Amino acid sequence: MSTFEVSRSAVIPAPAEDIFPLVNNFHEWTAWSPWETIDPGMSRRYFGSGSGAGAGYEWSGNRKAGSGTMEIEESVPSSLVRIRLQFTKPFKALNPTTFSFTPVPGGTDVTWRMTGENKGIGKVFALFMNMDKMVGGDFERGLAALASTVAARKS
Repeated sequence: MSTFEVSRSAVIPAPAEDIFPLVNNFHEWTAWSPWETIDPGMSRRYFGSGSGAGAGYEWSGNRKAGSGTMEIEESVPSSLVRIRLQFTKPFKALNPTTFSFTPVPGGTDVTWRMTGENKGIGKVFALFMNMDKMVGGDFERGLAALASTVAARKS
């Protein structure tokens, strides 16, 4: 398979206005991202605007954390965050990522979606590893942590 998509959704019992700022500002990701605890010594650098379109985040960590950059390309308040996610280690890859926020009874349906194309060594890797199984659980943990973070900030 040369292309893939990983997507997970969760209904968070809060309005999108309470959830959106935690995704739209990379400084807030340390509170809920499932990858923030993989490498306690991971280096982080923020660049560009503080939040929204143009906000950027660069990380470099151990072998498990890898390294790369994220930059918000599009930000529609309380509706959509579109991110250019680029890995530099352990493999080079470009994985467009979106968060969408849809009001539903009882809260907001938050969908986290990442797409990509397996090239070079990634194509060989894809023969043995299913991206949905490899990343899907992280997305589920991240959405649960996002819900917990929102709840904690409301109380």
